Amino acid sequence: MRIDSSGWILGFFVPEGRSGRYTVIEISLIAGREVKTRKALIHDLFARFDADLQITSIDLEITINEQPASDWGFRGMTGDEAILNYPVKV
Repeated sequence: MRIDSSGWILGFFVPEGRSGRYTVIEISLIAGREVKTRKALIHDLFARFDADLQITSIDLEITINEQPASDWGFRGMTGDEAILNYPVKV
């Protein structure tokens, strides 16, 4: 993709020094995972995007947003009402 002279691509601003492969990932999670778990996910994504998609870390931005379980809604209930079959506090 081409970045125009003002630094925009498809309506999104691309910071200086990035290529047309610039990618932003935003992940929403129920709060509870440890810092080391979230950091491991970020590092794994950097490695996989580079190896599998040839998108280097300079072109990849990752943000993890955590919200309390009570702020989630799925299957007709809030997240704090749900019984999950997987751990959140890891």
